Amino acid sequence: MHSATGIAPLDSHQHFWQVQRGDYGWLTPALAKLYRDFEPPHLQPLLQDCGVRQTVLVQAAPTVEETRFLLDLAHQHAFIGGVVGWVDLDDAKVQALEELAADSKLVGIRPMLQDIEDPEWMLRRSLAPALQAIAQRKLTFDALVRPVHLPMLLRFCERYPELKIVIDHGAKPNIAAREFDLWSTGIAQIAKHTACYCKLSGLVTEARSTDQEVLQPYVDHLFECFGTERLLWGSDWPVCETICSYQEWFRLSLALTSRLALEERKAVFGGNAQAAYALSEAAHAS
Repeated sequence: MHSATGIAPLDSHQHFWQVQRGDYGWLTPALAKLYRDFEPPHLQPLLQDCGVRQTVLVQAAPTVEETRFLLDLAHQHAFIGGVVGWVDLDDAKVQALEELAADSKLVGIRPMLQDIEDPEWMLRRSLAPALQAIAQRKLTFDALVRPVHLPMLLRFCERYPELKIVIDHGAKPNIAAREFDLWSTGIAQIAKHTACYCKLSGLVTEARSTDQEVLQPYVDHLFECFGTERLLWGSDWPVCETICSYQEWFRLSLALTSRLALEERKAVFGGNAQAAYALSEAAHAS
């Protein structure tokens, strides 16, 4: 538990990778701060500093092999409560999903929607068998989207109401350019008309800043839309390291949510993620 706040945080979004695996198409030497291995021993001291008891480990490569790698890590480290992996949603036989879903540590699936050229890809009818299989297995669908995707995501949510959906990184508003209106309208419609959850994560990367005054309007809008029952705090570590440390983002998150009551904070910083991903009782990071 974080002694200063009275909450025992759960990080709903973090990554690990090994560069030599070679399946991270986006990870190049140009991303100097990220182009190295990030593994559990690097994260554990940061979790302890912030009192974080459990994490959700999220895929960073569009391969089943990487998902197996993450599941292996989850079985080796008790603090990893679950893994959000990847499968080919175009595979109508969903064979990889059948295999991976047999592992109790798999809690969700994430296609890398932001990297797919066609913003309407998620609406292809050919994806229906895989999406229905995800819903039947009570796995969560992580939507890695940008503001341009929000109209399609609303249709997607309406088409698959049985699918439990979590929007990553607040749908990545372009905070650095102070773009607000398109994003705020789209995210409000989704919050109003669907049961989606949304992650309070990744915002410093989109802002390229840790200025609370810059971030606060976007955070406030997310709370206006989703309330304290459907927002999940996450670090997006190690991607956050391009802007600030894990501890700095955690402290900034506390400042950005300072108006919340203790029970509301407990929900945003842990309880909502536990519900969204159906996680078992948390273990302390060790």
